[in-house]
Amino acid sequence: MPPLLIDDAPALPLDAQGILELAARSMFHLFSSVSQGMFLVDLSGRIVWVNEGYQRFLPDLGFSSLDQFLGRMVEEVIPNTGMRRVLESGNPVLIDLLTNKAGTFVVSRIPLRDDAGSVIGAIGIVLFDHPETTLQPLISKFALLQRDLDDARRELASQRRRSLVAAAAAGDGERRSKYTFASFIGSSPAAAEVKRQARRAAQSSSPVLLLGETGTGKELLAHAIHAASSRAGGPFVSVNIAAVPDTLLEAEFFGVAPGAYTGASAKGRDGKFKLADGGTLFLDEIGDMPQSLQAKLLRALQEGEIEPLGSNKLVPFNVRILAATSRDLSALVREGRFREDLFYRLHVLPVRVPPLRARRSDIPALVESLGDDLALRNGTPPPEVLSDAMALLAGQPWRGNIRELRNVIEQAVMRSEGQSIDAAQLERILREAGVEPAAPVQDTTAVVVVEAEDESRYLRPLAEQVAELERRAIQAAMKAHGGNKLATARQLGISRATLYGRLENPE
Repeated sequence: MPPLLIDDAPALPLDAQGILELAARSMFHLFSSVSQGMFLVDLSGRIVWVNEGYQRFLPDLGFSSLDQFLGRMVEEVIPNTGMRRVLESGNPVLIDLLTNKAGTFVVSRIPLRDDAGSVIGAIGIVLFDHPETTLQPLISKFALLQRDLDDARRELASQRRRSLVAAAAAGDGERRSKYTFASFIGSSPAAAEVKRQARRAAQSSSPVLLLGETGTGKELLAHAIHAASSRAGGPFVSVNIAAVPDTLLEAEFFGVAPGAYTGASAKGRDGKFKLADGGTLFLDEIGDMPQSLQAKLLRALQEGEIEPLGSNKLVPFNVRILAATSRDLSALVREGRFREDLFYRLHVLPVRVPPLRARRSDIPALVESLGDDLALRNGTPPPEVLSDAMALLAGQPWRGNIRELRNVIEQAVMRSEGQSIDAAQLERILREAGVEPAAPVQDTTAVVVVEAEDESRYLRPLAEQVAELERRAIQAAMKAHGGNKLATARQLGISRATLYGRLENPE
């Protein structure tokens, strides 16, 4: 076999720069030939070149000739494009979904730089058009993964319900907290402050008094405080004082000795203090406690021991007390209906839980969480609360707070024919409950006033200023659309995937 002659074969350039230039040309020609289309813009965003493949999209974009398209600003001719952000930040977008009147596309956007490294333009590449067909195997795979994830969520919810039932069947001694601080939804200043106070309270062993209107989440915070405390491994026992008849409260708290009275169990019965030994006892609606029992509770807290009903034996206990009330305890003390000494025994670490109307910005997150919870329980997709409905929800006074909000959302989901909930549905539900709907919240916080004389703020890297403006734009759009991510993405002309990425990584 004659030797292979390579003398006449094309050779690579000998210098690194020549190799890079050759690679760049080769990659450009490759993408131009195998992609669905390409175009170039200059630094100002003006379209300066379009390859033959991209020209087939022009009629759908509303142009009958290439001359009408060339020389125009990219935002004018390609709706929802993100090319401007690439030009201003210099960062490429390797994979993105673009949807406009020409269709849905998988695209890349890459900045072009001169020898000094400065951005001088950008190239847009359509990798796939009609991804619902060209990427069907990949989409099917992700759809299967999504179904598996939904199934796993439903199974987890089912397991959680079974575990709660099993714990209740096993007896009070097996009770554990159900919630953590992550369960208290909200990032508003009011929500952040109450979580900060509650976390500090969790590090102490002193009594905590949770104050606030009904339905604000006091019991949830009690669970969270226990879960974050050094007693998290012990039992969490709760008693709703308002739900127990006065004649049974003493036995409920302190227990009953064997044969204490006619018909009493021969084995006796442990009270809540005994069941909570080594853990936390949560006294809900403490303001409804009868005065006859307040003195006995005070003595138990002072001495650290109880005397079961019908017994002469003192039983020591080790319990951390959490109490909650929706009533004004200070007013009850002044009226002589609540013992002042017991009030001060409980009012060591007061935590005031704000009403929902004091943290309206948390409503979109709460609605999303409530919708996800309903979807898990019912095995259905989460509801889509439209922007007009979200604005209406944000404007209501919510006398019943989160409990009332949950009821309204659940009614809307159960009575809706589809997956969307609009303002008209919510108005009907509110009126049927005897509530006249308040006006929707109108956003007035999105206006940014720039003082012309203060130019020092612009003496920063351009990418930093662009990122700051982008964050403000996303915040303003989210507020304007009541937290609806789909509407926000459409307003800003970006894909939902891009929006989710910006929300998760704001920097």
